[in-house]
Amino acid sequence: MGCFSRCLLHDFMQALRVAALFANCLVGPAVAAPPIDTSPDRANTPLEPGLKQIGTLRPRGADEISASNWTLGCETLDRDFADYQQYKEYLVPLGIKTIRLQGGWAKTEKERGTYDFTWLDTIIDDARGRGLNILLETDYGNPCYEGGGGWDLAGGFPTSEAALAAWDRWVETMAIRYRGKVRDWAMWNEPDINKQHNPPDIAAFNVRTATIIKRVIPEARIAGLSLASSSPKLLESCLASLAEGGHVDLFDWFIYHGYSINPDQSYKNVNELKKVLAKYSTKAKLRQGENGCPSELTTRFALANHPWTEYSQAKWDLRRMLGDLGHDVESAVFTICDFNHTGREINRKGLLRAAADKKVEKIKLAYYAVQNCAAVFDDTLERLKAPAISIQYDEDTACFAYRHKKTGQNLIVLWDKSAPPGDAFLTRPAGITARDLAIREPVWVDLVSGRAYQIPADRISTIEGATVFRDIPLYDSPILIADRTALPLVPRETP
Repeated sequence: MGCFSRCLLHDFMQALRVAALFANCLVGPAVAAPPIDTSPDRANTPLEPGLKQIGTLRPRGADEISASNWTLGCETLDRDFADYQQYKEYLVPLGIKTIRLQGGWAKTEKERGTYDFTWLDTIIDDARGRGLNILLETDYGNPCYEGGGGWDLAGGFPTSEAALAAWDRWVETMAIRYRGKVRDWAMWNEPDINKQHNPPDIAAFNVRTATIIKRVIPEARIAGLSLASSSPKLLESCLASLAEGGHVDLFDWFIYHGYSINPDQSYKNVNELKKVLAKYSTKAKLRQGENGCPSELTTRFALANHPWTEYSQAKWDLRRMLGDLGHDVESAVFTICDFNHTGREINRKGLLRAAADKKVEKIKLAYYAVQNCAAVFDDTLERLKAPAISIQYDEDTACFAYRHKKTGQNLIVLWDKSAPPGDAFLTRPAGITARDLAIREPVWVDLVSGRAYQIPADRISTIEGATVFRDIPLYDSPILIADRTALPLVPRETP
């Protein structure tokens, strides 16, 4: 199929997706959902790199991608803080294959011994019908049992004998129900923010829950701990407790969260977390299970009391995604949609802006930025762990190199990591020297906007076998230098 035919096919498929989104607005619940913009200027920013634009990244839906490093947050449905029906049409076009859901014991068993999984069945069946994978989290407690634990974030584990037995029954019932539908499971979310939970308690409750799931679904893959913190000391204490009973190998991943205003400052801890985990397991991997950035000033939740905007949110999300990928950590984007946390405030970390009534009222810039990232960085790439790249302002620059497994084409991603992302789109020129990393037809791509630009020939030279790029625009958001033919680009129409 030629390039022109592929573009026509892509435009047709995009038109079908937009039509489906409008159809969803017209039938069923009345939802004034904004349509996804598929134009080349869908992610407009003030960036002027001083280069000739040649095209724009073409988004790739999750149905066009076999696998990638990302998980997309679809949380709080268990507490009715958000409504899956309001945002479900935005999932596949974003390009992320796996979504994170929360089981919701209190929502499922409102009367003792009576289960109603209808709400969760609807979501899981719909997501699977869209070709999405599920990571299903087992939380929270259930106040209909004395000592049943809290139903919301920071709620305590069930403690009474009757409540623990009821927890076991709920977990087993849920595992039986979704056997064959859900392979990936996660433990109780952020148990460490409840100060009554010490590492032995957390470990014991993880083992209790994971053992039930594994008995029902032997092939289940389970993510343990789900810690809010990224403290190496806390991880070691939890792993030591698991190791005492020989239970570390119950788990395929161990999850941490850990937010930082400058996302790049978190990797000192991440590197230490990896060292700690390596002492206890050669099998389990580290997984970042929840990170996102608000799109405005907020007063509650992680990263509050900072003047975030849609510009800085988009940059932050990209730096977290690509920083995690560069450190070989599976990564979650928190979250698809703003949610109204009853009794607190609307959590504005969504890629979609929602009103207090949970309806989507706007697609944020971060949605398109994440869409651009997902379109490029999938499992067809492998990270080059020791590329010979030197960069001007090296200490202030994050840089990672990747190679297409089949074609051998190379890609470099880099950004200024010296400060938290801001609202300015001013670039500074940087010099880049790459050895044994040929890029045959190099283009410069801004991941926020998705725009691709030609690198002038007089800025590229070969010195002693190395490719030298001169005066390459660099700023506080990820940019790519890549072979033009390796990217899903839609050429820019000439006037």
